Amino acid sequence: MDGPAEQTGAASVLRAAADVLERLAARTTAGRWTASGLLATRPEVIAHHEDGSTEHVAEARAGTANWIVALSPATAPHLVRWLRATADTAAAGDPATTAAVAFAETLLAARTGR
Repeated sequence: MDGPAEQTGAASVLRAAADVLERLAARTTAGRWTASGLLATRPEVIAHHEDGSTEHVAEARAGTANWIVALSPATAPHLVRWLRATADTAAAGDPATTAAVAFAETLLAARTGR
């Protein structure tokens, strides 16, 4: 980020990601999430590996359960506040802003399937 235009763009990306997180958390199952037994059903979430292979995330759920629990809706308010606070104070060249924008862009790309 080199100047005011880049800062404004960064702030827009950060706020958009915060809005997406709020909406996702609002429609997701609330409560304290824990990892326990495995279900027979699975969603169609596919992990694309570096070697070109794919794997249903649900089939790898033993390895992903704690990740999913860690990113339960309980984390959303904190992430939303972080993104909005960073948007309000976005600074060109600031490593924290750069990291937040990278997170926001990744979230938005995943949300739109890009």
